[in-house]
Amino acid sequence: AVMHRLGRSLVARGMQASRRGNASNAPAAAPEKIEVFIDGKKVLVDPGLTILQACALVGVDIPRFCYHDRLSIAGNCRMCLVEVEKSVKPVASCAMPVMKGMKVKTNSELTKKAREGVMEFLLVNHPLDCPICDQGGECDLQDQSVAFGSDRSRHQCGADGKRAVEDKNIGPLVKTVMTRCIQCTRCVRFANEVCGVPDFGTTGRGNEMQIGTYVEKLFATELSGNVIDLCPVGALTSKPYSFTARPWETRKTESVDVMDAVGSNIIVSHRTGDLLRVIPKMNDEVNEEWISDKTRFAIDGLKNQRLMQPMVKGEDGVLRTTNWEEALFTVASKLRQTPADEKAAVVGGMADTESMVALRDLFHRFNSELLLTEEEFPVGATDFRSNYTMPDGLAAVESCDALLLVGTNPRYEAPVLNARIRKSYLYSDVEVGVIGGKTDLTYDYAHLGSNTKALDDVTAGKGDFAQRFLSAKRPMIIVGAAALKGDKGAALLSKLQQLADKIRTSGKADKDVKVLNVLQRLASQTGALDLGYQPGTSAIRKRPVKFLYLLGADEGAVNRQQLAPDAFVVYQGHQGDAGASMADVVLPGAAYTEKDASYVNTEGRSQKGYLAVAPPGDARADWKIIRALSEVAGKALPYDDIKEIRGRLSEIAPHLVRFGDAEETSFESTAAAVSEKSSSPVDVDVTASQSTLADFYMTNAVTRASATMAEARKAALKEKDNEYTETPKKHAHA
Repeated sequence: AVMHRLGRSLVARGMQASRRGNASNAPAAAPEKIEVFIDGKKVLVDPGLTILQACALVGVDIPRFCYHDRLSIAGNCRMCLVEVEKSVKPVASCAMPVMKGMKVKTNSELTKKAREGVMEFLLVNHPLDCPICDQGGECDLQDQSVAFGSDRSRHQCGADGKRAVEDKNIGPLVKTVMTRCIQCTRCVRFANEVCGVPDFGTTGRGNEMQIGTYVEKLFATELSGNVIDLCPVGALTSKPYSFTARPWETRKTESVDVMDAVGSNIIVSHRTGDLLRVIPKMNDEVNEEWISDKTRFAIDGLKNQRLMQPMVKGEDGVLRTTNWEEALFTVASKLRQTPADEKAAVVGGMADTESMVALRDLFHRFNSELLLTEEEFPVGATDFRSNYTMPDGLAAVESCDALLLVGTNPRYEAPVLNARIRKSYLYSDVEVGVIGGKTDLTYDYAHLGSNTKALDDVTAGKGDFAQRFLSAKRPMIIVGAAALKGDKGAALLSKLQQLADKIRTSGKADKDVKVLNVLQRLASQTGALDLGYQPGTSAIRKRPVKFLYLLGADEGAVNRQQLAPDAFVVYQGHQGDAGASMADVVLPGAAYTEKDASYVNTEGRSQKGYLAVAPPGDARADWKIIRALSEVAGKALPYDDIKEIRGRLSEIAPHLVRFGDAEETSFESTAAAVSEKSSSPVDVDVTASQSTLADFYMTNAVTRASATMAEARKAALKEKDNEYTETPKKHAHA
């Protein structure tokens, strides 16, 4: 995995270097490969690669602590020393570029002796914490001391004993034991380069060097948990996971994150039916190897406020527990009795495509077409898939040369995507413009205004950014789904389509660029629109219904006052939130870690998640509940297992079962042509709802039930108060 990741990073860095060196976008000739010798074997490599990277290309593993292929080179740890012919001393392979004819020895006696010496120095002050350290079993220092260290040390502790360092309090998510720190500075470089938060740094020199925040404060970033994976020792570990389990005791299951619409690939670690932690799975096309703090730490919310048994509301208006038979027969009876035009279904933000297609088929069998999503979106725009996805893809932000953000704060709505934008900002000459709220996005940008009237100036080419954007080779617009609500949202989308079409037909942009990209906020939204669901719940407000089926709809988009007085509400989900509080019947479903399911991310990529732990109590997978309900109601659906329901998915939309692939969109020009054109400016404030770190932590039913997220939000609010509301105290005599 390390070799694969390193190889992919070499390609990415080559592309970034090419973009930096070719500002005119002229085609550059491929550099001529040079010949080097690694352990006597001839290898042809690109000039500019380091010795460590060249060795990785031929499968030679060189130990390292400070080097990471997604961070800048530091050369701190010296563990990667190798022998180079004609060099008077061992060379740090992570920082030395290859030269023509260079002869490298990675297994010589000199190399071995140098590595053993470095390991001795690293272990001089390292505490004997392995039996109680959370990093035990997946610790780079353990592994490399066994593989490359000596069986004894020549160093003895002096009169003062081993060095001890005071622990730092950097928040409720990351635990610090700084005595274990080996000063590799991975966390410092990650905070500064990827997060864009210059909180971490080093103080002191030599034996007195320490890593910390200088003044004790919260490590205020939405990506802070990634330093846990980066740390090669046990200095930075997960605070909620502390002293919980050893890695060899746990099982690991691949899954997909549903906290946002990016669809980050994750690995769920569990033991004896208990969720323990979430760690990232590498996918260069989606999340690279980062995940947000909400993805990593919110899983304790799945253990709180869970619906574990079916419930039916009695005559006294109080929900009481019952069995599946009574609950299903009660719902089926109401389903059969209610006229087709008085039934409606609303799906929430974490619904999987299998459950949504089952609900769709069930309602169609009762001749009902009122299938809705909680998130609003222009209804007429859903006829074209390019109108509600990111046709250019998440990775395209790294190759774009002009980026316009409209009505979105990607830092909190899609943290992993924001990290890509920052990477592009650092390694290329991309220009970023923002129409929306003025906030810290971790990179510089041209603020064009909070109102969408600014869009007309961009279209007309007024201003430096507008001129750069209209003449760019690979321009990109990212508009937040929240900005496209209501009638004004439809007008805004039309304006953006016209701008994108103008750029595509100008001849200046590359032919494969789609330009307009919509950033969804909910994991289920793209899949629901692919399956024909209508966006938003305005249809219910226009025509009160008597039978409402809520599939994980917990955000309060529909309330009792909007329904008919005698309406019957069914809630199916795993958290007893807003939807369950208004329900007449509650059907306990499974969370995303408790079922085999697929999700479609904001770029239209369908991905599979697998069952990690069994649903608690009597809860069942969502599509199985709907399948059982259809049989009780006398309209049995024609699938009995996951394979058959995915066969049904392929009949409706074949791309939904091409897992891992992002289906290319088309008809962008047609979509722009049929949209409602207006010459008058669209007057709407598109400031994103999430503007501070505290807004990031609680956005759905799972995070609201998470004690860890509550602590993180409390710490973020406290940090904000300290930063913005504290005023210097005046002296008593003043």
